[in-house]
Amino acid sequence: MPKRFHYGGQAVLEGVMMRGPKQVKIAVRRPDGEIVTKTEPLSQIYTGRLRKVPFIRGFFALIETMVLGIKSLMFSANVAVEAELDEKPKPVVIWIPVVLGIVFGVALFVVLPMVITHYGIDRLTDSSIVSNAADGVLRVLIFLAYLGLMSLLPDIRRVFAYHGAEHKTVNAYEAGAPLNVESVQQFSTAHTRCGTGFLLIVMVIAICVFVFTGQPAIYWRLLSRLILLPVIAAIGYELIHFAADRTENIVIKAIMRPSLALQSLTTRQPDSQQVEVAIEALQGVLEPEEK
Repeated sequence: MPKRFHYGGQAVLEGVMMRGPKQVKIAVRRPDGEIVTKTEPLSQIYTGRLRKVPFIRGFFALIETMVLGIKSLMFSANVAVEAELDEKPKPVVIWIPVVLGIVFGVALFVVLPMVITHYGIDRLTDSSIVSNAADGVLRVLIFLAYLGLMSLLPDIRRVFAYHGAEHKTVNAYEAGAPLNVESVQQFSTAHTRCGTGFLLIVMVIAICVFVFTGQPAIYWRLLSRLILLPVIAAIGYELIHFAADRTENIVIKAIMRPSLALQSLTTRQPDSQQVEVAIEALQGVLEPEEK
């Protein structure tokens, strides 16, 4: 019997993107209340044989998440800007924040902890293990602080509510419950395969890997972080994939508890309209026999 497909997605501006086995659907609510949708078939790159090979599939999943995530955010931003300005925005208006966001992410979560470690911790110890462990712990602390600060912004809290709606909808589907607002609202805003939890797992794995990389010059240290990131992400993906089919296992529950707890920072209880958007997105990617 073939394994059940693991549906999932991400929150976007005033909406939700869901990924199915063959296509992606984005549902966004306009200021006037209308739900605007876009359905796009998945490239063979994301559905071919390599996508099923352990560890290699993790690399493709990382690329897929970035590409589909950026496309979905651009669509939702287009809907928002078009509604506000009554005209379609130029692509550069959308791409500039995306590029700046990527640069900011690398600077904050890779460069900053590395610089603090190099010019601070390394002057207190000659141990490469202590140095690299401190670098990893700093990265986790900065990540948690960043999420905490972002959760204070009203616009981001709305995105987090859509994130909660996405999780509730997938949880309802996986439990075999009806996909209507009243039913979906009964489910949790936390989910085992959450991208936030994935990032935490990747950071923990990175600590375990980088403690053995020594104390090279700062530019070599930066290069090693960037080069090994896809490898570490692939390992993290396999752990998430393994845990997804064993959610009732006591050991798996214990391992995933920090990941689930972290989601309290990145999800909020959604209202009925937000859940309605998430349901619209998921129903657009379900296989006919699963509806």
